[in-house]
Amino acid sequence: MQVAQIWTYPVKSLIGATVASTSLEASGIAGDRRWALRDVASGNLANCRQTPGIMQLAASARTDVGVDIMLADGSSLTSGDAAVDDALSSALGRAVRLESLRPADDLDFFRRQPTEMDDPMAHLRGIFGREDDEPLPDFSKFGPAVLEFDSPPGTFHDCYPLMVMTTSALRSMAEAVPDSVIDVRRFRPSFVVDSGDEPGHPEFGWTGRRFRVGSAVIEVVNDCPRCAAITKQIDEHTPADRAILRHVVRDLGQAVGVYCTVSQPGTLAVGDEFAPID
Repeated sequence: MQVAQIWTYPVKSLIGATVASTSLEASGIAGDRRWALRDVASGNLANCRQTPGIMQLAASARTDVGVDIMLADGSSLTSGDAAVDDALSSALGRAVRLESLRPADDLDFFRRQPTEMDDPMAHLRGIFGREDDEPLPDFSKFGPAVLEFDSPPGTFHDCYPLMVMTTSALRSMAEAVPDSVIDVRRFRPSFVVDSGDEPGHPEFGWTGRRFRVGSAVIEVVNDCPRCAAITKQIDEHTPADRAILRHVVRDLGQAVGVYCTVSQPGTLAVGDEFAPID
C-alpha cells in the first residue's frame, strides 16, 4: 500500500488542499487546523449543522503567518484582513469569528458552552443526521474530551489528530450509491492510502495496529463515526446528498475511515509505502 493523497486543513471544518509532502507531528499534520470559526451566538466552534455553507468555504495556508480563505462566490480573504469576520459572517448568514489556535492550558477557550434544547436526543440526531429509526454512534469512539470540550485542548481536531481512509473505501461507496457524488472532500481524510484491489473498507480491520509511513509511525485507534457533514453541498458538482449517510449508517457500522494517533513524528510524501509494523 502507498500514500495516494495528503490533505491539510488550515481552518477547521473548511475544505482543505492536497500537498505533495508534509511533516507529521504529535498533533498531526504540520499546520493542520491552526484556525477555526467560532459561532458568536452559541460561543462554540462553528459547525455545518448551524452553518451548512461552511462546507463551501476552502482554506490554504499562506507562506507567511496566516491563512487564505476562498468563499463560494470565488472571492478570497486573508486572516489579516480587518473585515474578515464581517465578510465570513455575511457569506455564511450567521455571525462568526475567525480565531487562531491557543495553548492547551487555556481550557476555557476550548470548553463547550451549554446549549439550550427541548429534546437532547433530537438535538443529537440533528447533529449526526440520523433518521428516527437509526442508531446514534458509539460516543466512546470520539475519546473523552468530546464530552467537555469543542475540541481536545491545544487542538482544533474533532477528537484525534489523523483520519485515514483507503481508495478501496471510496471505490466501494461509489459502487454502493451510484447516484451519489462520492467526493473525497466530503470525508476530510488526513491522507488516502492506495489499497489496490482490496474490496470493501480494509481500514476497518486496522484498529490497534501501527503503520510506518515515510519516516513516521501512526497507530489506528478505531473507526470514524460519521455525522451530517458528509451530506452537505460543497459546490455545484458535489450537491447535498443524504443517501450517502444512509448507506454509511445502514451498511458500514456508521463509519468511514479510521482515527489515528502519531506514535513517532516524521515526514511523509505521496508515493511513500504504508506498511504495517505489528
